[in-house]
Amino acid sequence: MSFQKVKSSTSRCFDISTAALHIIAMLFMLMDHLWATLLPAQEWLTCVGRIAFPIFAFMSVEGYFHTHNFKKYLLRMLVFAVISEIPFDLMYGGTWFYPVHQNVIWTFILGLLGIHIMETVRKKKKTPVFVLTAILVTIAGGLLGTLTMVDYYGIGVLTVFIFYFFRGRKWWCLLGQIVALYWVNVELLGGLMYPVRLFGMEFELCQQGLALLALVPIWLYRGRQGYHSKPFQYFCYAFYPVHMLILVLILGFVNR
Repeated sequence: MSFQKVKSSTSRCFDISTAALHIIAMLFMLMDHLWATLLPAQEWLTCVGRIAFPIFAFMSVEGYFHTHNFKKYLLRMLVFAVISEIPFDLMYGGTWFYPVHQNVIWTFILGLLGIHIMETVRKKKKTPVFVLTAILVTIAGGLLGTLTMVDYYGIGVLTVFIFYFFRGRKWWCLLGQIVALYWVNVELLGGLMYPVRLFGMEFELCQQGLALLALVPIWLYRGRQGYHSKPFQYFCYAFYPVHMLILVLILGFVNR
């Protein structure tokens, strides 16, 4: 076997496909929601669950650049955002109508609309106008995400923008993802702090900072689609509302 073939075979072993990323993100999300409903004592579940959202945010950006029809892509997300709202409200608010917190698909919709505006301006190749538009859209996206109380609020929308601004595999893109994700998750979002002792040194680890571990599977993704079919595509969309509804039903049965 030639060196080139060995190199190619080795790289494929560490090459995560789109399908694999979706499955990984869904599993981590399920773990987080198990902690939020049935297993609140198992705090490690929500720690691992921090990895899910950045992967979904990354995949929504990739979806924008790979879709053949943005309007259909956005419409599909709108439909599932509406379908997911009642299961989300039941899980987080314990009621059919919980207006103070909206499901995460709305977060991605706001992010995608912002990206579409910026891309429309960028394609006109007017750099100063694009920079100004990017600044205004970023501010507006963060404010809208907070005011409309979508999941992860404005920080969630900013996370989508991070993967748009630092899209690519150049060193500065990867460094930008690390710095920006650290900033929004640890400095802005924050959360529980865990005391850690390592090599004789004591320091605190922010639970939300574990979201940076999402960069490992994201960086192992190199654009390969992997398994794809319409049933699998809709399974990935349907998993979000269906698994929340199942968890709510099980929780209701247990609490009888």
